[in-house]
Amino acid sequence: MSNRKHHTGRWISAFLVLLAGVGVFMAYRLRPVNASTTLPMAPARKGDFSVIVRCRGELKARVSRQVNAPVNVPDLRIVWAAPPSSPVKAGDVVIKFDPSAAKQQLQEKEAALRQAQATLDQEVAQARITGEQDKLDLATSKYQAEKARLEASKQEIVSALQGEENKIDLALAEEDTKVKAAAGRLHAASDTSKTASLTRLRDQAQFDVDLTKKRLSQMEIVTPLSGIIIYLPNTSQGWMNAKPFQVGDQVWPGASLAEIPDLTTLEMEGKVEEIDRGRIAVGNPARVRIDALPELTLSAKLVGFSPLTEQTFEWPPSSSFRGYSAIQKPDPRLRPGMNGSMDLEIAKIKDAISVPAKALFTRNGKPVVFVDGKTGFHAVEVEVLARNPDEIAIQGIGPGAMVALVDPEKSGRQQ
Repeated sequence: MSNRKHHTGRWISAFLVLLAGVGVFMAYRLRPVNASTTLPMAPARKGDFSVIVRCRGELKARVSRQVNAPVNVPDLRIVWAAPPSSPVKAGDVVIKFDPSAAKQQLQEKEAALRQAQATLDQEVAQARITGEQDKLDLATSKYQAEKARLEASKQEIVSALQGEENKIDLALAEEDTKVKAAAGRLHAASDTSKTASLTRLRDQAQFDVDLTKKRLSQMEIVTPLSGIIIYLPNTSQGWMNAKPFQVGDQVWPGASLAEIPDLTTLEMEGKVEEIDRGRIAVGNPARVRIDALPELTLSAKLVGFSPLTEQTFEWPPSSSFRGYSAIQKPDPRLRPGMNGSMDLEIAKIKDAISVPAKALFTRNGKPVVFVDGKTGFHAVEVEVLARNPDEIAIQGIGPGAMVALVDPEKSGRQQ
C-alpha cells in the first residue's frame, strides 16, 4: 500500500513539473517583445493600392530604319562615319564613301559622250548634205527629162531620124530620173540607219554619264529619321570575326550598315508568364524602371502582346508571352537594349492599408503582422486583400501602425 502511494506521488510530481515547463514555454513564446528592442520597422500606409504584374524585359524602338549601302555602286570604301551611338537628325549625312574612282569614271564617260555626240553631229550634217545633193540631182534629172520630152514633141516638124533620137533621149532621161529618185531614197534610208545607230551610242554614253553621276550622289548616305546611329556587324570576314562597320571598311553593294531607332517610340518588351497572361489587357497602365537609371520611373501603357508564347534560348528553356508597353515621355538617356522591369497595373483598391511584403508572417497557418505597442511587438492576424512583389494590401490594422520587418520571436532580441 505504501509503495503504491509512493509511485502515485512520483507520477503526480512529474506531471506537475511537466505542466510547469509547458507553462513557462508558452509564456516565453507568447510574451510581447520589448518595444525598445531595435528592429527594422515600417509604417502601415493608407491609400490607393495598385495590384500589379511585374515583368522583366528590355527597351526596344517600335520604329527603326536601316541604313544600307547603294545597290548598284561597286568598290565602296568608308572614308567617314558619324560616331557610334551619336544622336542624328533626319537628313544628316552619317556615312561617306571614297568618290575618287567614281569621279575618274565620270571623266571617262563624259569624254566618251562628247565623242559620241560629235560623231552623231557629223553624221547628221553629212546626211543633210547627201540629201540636198540627191534633191539637186533629182531636180536636174527631171529638167533633162522635161527637155527631152519637149524635143520629142517636135517629131512632126523634124526628120524621122531626129524624132527617134529625141524619143531615145526622153526614155534615157526618164530612166535617169527614176535612178536619181531611187538613189535619194537609198541614201536617206542609209543616213537614217547610221543616225539611229549613232544616236543609240550617244544615248548609251549619256546613260553611263547619268549612272556615274547618280553613283557619285550616293557617296554620302543620309539618315531617314531622327534618333541614334547603331552600326551593324561587318560579316565580310565571317561571323566569328564580325565587328561593327567603321572607317576604312570595304562595303559590298546593298550591305546593311547601321540602324537608326526612333527614340520617341521606345517601348519596354517584357516577358509575361503564362499564369499572368489572363490578368492583363491592352490599355493597362504601367510603370517602367530601368536598371541603369534606378532613380527614373516612367509612365507607360500596354499597347500589345504576342498571341502565342515564344521560346527562349536560356537554360533551362522556357516559354512566355511578350508584352509591349509604350513609354509616354521617353527620357533622352534611354537607349534600346537597356534592361529593366515594367509593372502592369491590373486593378486598384481604394483606401487600402498596405505594408511591405517582408512584414507579413505566418502563424498556425494564418497571416499575421507584428505591431509595435507600448509593451512590445504583438502578433495581429490580418486578411490579405492583394499581393505585390514588394507590398501587400491587408485588413486588420490601422494606418500608421509600425510593423516589424523581421520576426521578433526569431530575432534573438527578446527580453
